[in-house]
Amino acid sequence: MATYKEVKGATVQTKDEDPNIPGIPGATWASGGSLNQARRNTGAAGTQTATIVFGGSNGSNYANTESYNGTAFTEVNDLNTARSGNEGMGTSTAALSAGGYTSTEVTNTETWNGSSWTEVNELNTARHDATAAGTYTAGLVIAGVPYKANVESWDGTNWTEVGDLNTARGYLGKNGAGSQTAALAVAGYYPANKANVESWDGSSWTEVNDVNTARRALGTCGTQAEAIAFGGYTTTEVANTESWNGTSWTEVNDMATARRFISGTGSSSAALTAGGRISTTAQSISEEFTTQPSPVLVEGMIFLSGGTTLKGFGRGGGLPSATWASGGALSTGRYGTSGSGTQTAALCFGGGGDTNTNNTEAYNGNSWTELNEMNTARYFASDQGTGTQTAALAISGYVSPNNVDNVESWDGTNWTEIAEINGARRGAGAAGIQTSALFFGGADPSNTKVAVNESWNGSSWTEVGDLNTAREELGGCGASNTSAIGISGSTPSQTANVETWDGSSWTEVNNVNTARSAAAASGRLSGALFFGGGAPSVTGKTELWNGTSWTEVSDLSSSRERLAGSSLSSVAALAFAGNPSPNRTLTEEWTADETLSTLDFD
Repeated sequence: MATYKEVKGATVQTKDEDPNIPGIPGATWASGGSLNQARRNTGAAGTQTATIVFGGSNGSNYANTESYNGTAFTEVNDLNTARSGNEGMGTSTAALSAGGYTSTEVTNTETWNGSSWTEVNELNTARHDATAAGTYTAGLVIAGVPYKANVESWDGTNWTEVGDLNTARGYLGKNGAGSQTAALAVAGYYPANKANVESWDGSSWTEVNDVNTARRALGTCGTQAEAIAFGGYTTTEVANTESWNGTSWTEVNDMATARRFISGTGSSSAALTAGGRISTTAQSISEEFTTQPSPVLVEGMIFLSGGTTLKGFGRGGGLPSATWASGGALSTGRYGTSGSGTQTAALCFGGGGDTNTNNTEAYNGNSWTELNEMNTARYFASDQGTGTQTAALAISGYVSPNNVDNVESWDGTNWTEIAEINGARRGAGAAGIQTSALFFGGADPSNTKVAVNESWNGSSWTEVGDLNTAREELGGCGASNTSAIGISGSTPSQTANVETWDGSSWTEVNNVNTARSAAAASGRLSGALFFGGGAPSVTGKTELWNGTSWTEVSDLSSSRERLAGSSLSSVAALAFAGNPSPNRTLTEEWTADETLSTLDFD
């Protein structure tokens, strides 16, 4: 409980104990067991470690039910009616399947007792690809296709029409978030992709804050107060994951594999998604979402033990204790390399040394492992921010005697040539993920600095609004092709200016403290880290962006330029490779822990 107290003439907020909330910066997706039957548009019910997946389709509709134990899926007894687009709610041993599609939308409802399915009273209104919330004795089926706003409530025996959504739609977040009396309806489609979110209080629906990315055929799970929305379809499959705190949505780490028509079970901090579709192909993969609790301290907050004894003072963001620490060494030393991923699951590819390299390495938080090579050896390609360890882009770069325009896509195993950029260049900045990226600035084949900005939608490159200042060897990071930051660089002299991208134009914001080129960046528009570079001499300077201004924090242990960084986090980042030798194999990990410090006063 928070109260306000006078301390030495100042009013401060106090709490009875340290708050502890899910640590969004540490939220990650990891591979789970594969379904025995690849499928999309399934129903699902349960938790991250105890789930059933039922129905769905892959050319034809399925009745198959599979049970997940946290490691593997096992076939169990089928539904009575094969269908896709059905909704699920409940647990792995007490579940409900409602509605769906056979050759048309249906009203069928079945209950699962842990061993078999039983037909029960049907929905009043046939539908498929709705959303659901609740248990097998007290739940909701919400909207659906044909595009509806109506909602039905299940009491364990019968369905009853209750209050309609404000906005009719189908293909909402599956398989729902909340309960019969406190639920969310997230995103969807009709007559275009929706960002709308509505909250149910047991009697009516209220519009609340939209998700950041309008989409359909996504997954959701959690409660009305704490939920996640992930995957889905915009103009292509997306991997975006957003976290709901009861008030607003925050982008967190993406799924490893972008997909649509996916399921979701579990909570906002421990979730499972299985199956789905990429293009026209049904999938059998599953992914598990996990967050690690972390203390959150706010500048100006005092914590009391027992409500009376001063315990400590919270320093926002833990900046005084933020440090770089040594990590495992790369197998192949290099500079001008590229990176993607997180602090504990990173990818390093390409770069220069004695010769250009096509070498690819993966980092697990301790050591690097050699993986399959790129098709084209290059350096000064996209620096960082273009995906994960298992889904990344390598964009343009330099292959003597000139720049190349080719782009390669990484699927976790192999590199594949995809659509080329419109203008070959080296030393450009990059941001985003494998299916939604931005590539900006750099030097063209004539060695002229450019302001060109290209946007990637997962299938093609489009020239969009140019940078305000042409430059190369700039830092870049961000969450997508609509949210990025371009930092410093060479014009040809080093510039300190910083620009932010909102999806349509670049805006000049506060400069970094030290102008430099060939530095690396990590993070997103709301919080970024900028480190290393030539200023003009080689430096280890590190600066932190809080969405408004830059603050000098702890330097790299070893000064270097033309290094790479990974992660969309400013509190858990990775710096690797770079010049001068012997830094070419060096890896450093950045960690900014929120800490309590002693407050002394009379």
